[in-house]
Amino acid sequence: MKDWLIEHKIIVVVVAIIALGGFYFFYVNDAPEPLPTNSLSSEEKFQGEEKETEKTKPANLPELPEKIMVDVKGQIKLPGVYQANTSERVIDVISRAGGLTDKADQGQVNFAEHVQDEMIIYIPAKGEEGLPSAPLGGSQISSGGNQKESKININKADETELQNLPGIGPAKAAAIIEYRNTNGPFKAIEDLKNISGIGDKTFEKFKDLLAI
Repeated sequence: MKDWLIEHKIIVVVVAIIALGGFYFFYVNDAPEPLPTNSLSSEEKFQGEEKETEKTKPANLPELPEKIMVDVKGQIKLPGVYQANTSERVIDVISRAGGLTDKADQGQVNFAEHVQDEMIIYIPAKGEEGLPSAPLGGSQISSGGNQKESKININKADETELQNLPGIGPAKAAAIIEYRNTNGPFKAIEDLKNISGIGDKTFEKFKDLLAI
């Protein structure tokens, strides 16, 4: 009787062990494995960096016009060098320079012409022809589209006209007028070299534009 009880207990224990093993095999092993936390963190970090990059991308800015310099001479109320941009036209720069004088010959001016860097806009007086079309010192010369050969008479030109000569500013133009009034009309264009500030190099720049 005692042996039978012992055998019975052993059988019960073995059955219990087998039952527990089956439960573990079918339910515990079949449970889905969790994804690695490191992979999720890396993916989330990458997505976060992409979003941050998109936020910090600068918006497409419009392209600004190129800045250039234009020299305005002749019958202009405020002659000088003006800053402009490539989208502007001659009329825009003339307006910025105070407009035309009463002596300006508007018939020789192409107000619709686009300006260019280092361009010289020369506005001739009525009855006067424009500056020569050949460039001086690499600059483009313009009288608004009508460019004709002309020379400046140093015995008749006023200060404004004299300032159209390369290298001649207000001070040198005034000196030329004063020399002419003191010594009489120039007998030769080379007499300009007698004036202080006008040397051989300066004279070479405009000698072909002079007349007496």
